[in-house]
Amino acid sequence: MASLYFYFSSMDSGKSTYLLQSAHNYESAGKRVLLLTPGVDDRFGQGMVTSRIGLKKEALAISGEDNLYDAVSNEHNNKLSCVMIDESQFLTPEQIWQLSDVVDKLKLPVLCFGLRTDAFGEAFPASRVLLSIADELCELKSICKVCEKKASMQVRLDREGKIVKSGTQVQIGGNDSYLSVCRKHYKELIGR
Repeated sequence: MASLYFYFSSMDSGKSTYLLQSAHNYESAGKRVLLLTPGVDDRFGQGMVTSRIGLKKEALAISGEDNLYDAVSNEHNNKLSCVMIDESQFLTPEQIWQLSDVVDKLKLPVLCFGLRTDAFGEAFPASRVLLSIADELCELKSICKVCEKKASMQVRLDREGKIVKSGTQVQIGGNDSYLSVCRKHYKELIGR
């Protein structure tokens, strides 16, 4: 039975690695997978799912204007078995609903991988919808870089390594721009 899955965590937890391993498992069984990634995340080039441990695979780059139900429907003519989306927090809420239509109408499993919250402790709009309507929620574990407890949040760093306490919700960056932390250390670092 097809389901909508949301695999979430803080940064540096292996979400992209898990996505790529899942895609490999499908493909090694002779199944066709459609990989999607928001074009706004261009750290490693548009249309690439790349993990910090060096695994990478081409994906279809999508924009906030794309209708994901239509995009998947067009690809489904080639016998898709699964749809996987990296950095799903950058989708629009409407695109999450479109992905639920992929599950409900096309009977395809959809696996979304992304952050639950931004660097200021606020849910991303797409993640809020996923947390509300996904059939399965799965938290991937990461370690707080301060105390080694479970990390559930991240703080943004400026060029000098100082904590950024306000700004835009979306700023593309990696380990040089963000630090994964537990809630206790998030509050201490951000001054909450």
